[in-house]
Amino acid sequence: MHWADYRKDCRKAKVHIGFDINQSIPSKIFLTDGKADERPFVSRILSSGQTGIMDRYYQCHKDFDLWQTEGKSFVCRIRENTKKTCIKTNIVKPGSIVFYDAIVLLGTAGVNQTEKELRVIGYRIDNKVYWVATNRFDLSAEEIATIYKLRWNIEIFFGWWKRHLKVYHLIARSEHGLMTQILGGLITYLLLAIYCYNHHKEKVSIQRVRELRIKIQNEARNLDADLPTPACHRADIHNLKEQHGRSFAIP
Repeated sequence: MHWADYRKDCRKAKVHIGFDINQSIPSKIFLTDGKADERPFVSRILSSGQTGIMDRYYQCHKDFDLWQTEGKSFVCRIRENTKKTCIKTNIVKPGSIVFYDAIVLLGTAGVNQTEKELRVIGYRIDNKVYWVATNRFDLSAEEIATIYKLRWNIEIFFGWWKRHLKVYHLIARSEHGLMTQILGGLITYLLLAIYCYNHHKEKVSIQRVRELRIKIQNEARNLDADLPTPACHRADIHNLKEQHGRSFAIP
């Protein structure tokens, strides 16, 4: 994998996936070498009017301005010590998990401050504090917190994909070969998603995959049993029996 630059004596490839939370399926995919930055792919994955949900790695104040210019929404976790210049404070509901809701400019003026206003939500779950930046001004603070929680869905997908579709066992080393293998795994997942929804109104689960595998194996055995053995094949088996004096199973 000489194309997959990473460091001396080490090669890595990186997959950038857009995951549609509404349908629980991957929607867009890009493949790069291991050194490629992930943040520029947000603009390529998100379409105008969509909302991207991202973890702290994607915090970049220039990108926050860019995405708003492109008409794209985002909910992105930010570092707790990020400087916030408050423009307007929103009312926080008593007893809510949310303790902070304000319209701000992020960053230090003259250094890395955003040009466009953002909304920052601070909330606490199980004594853990989260700070989230967003340009969704139309939702409640609690709804923003719920949206960020949905980001975990892509981790569940990746875990399932790696564990059950065996994408880490490479059968190709070229860029096109690796992309073909990854696409094969994603197509398999999409077919499973269609099957599980159409037949069981469920998301993909290993239980349904096992049931489907057994069903396919049983149907394949029944099909083989119903197929007649060609005359030429029967003659070949007869000759082998006479030559070697032993039985052969018909595949």
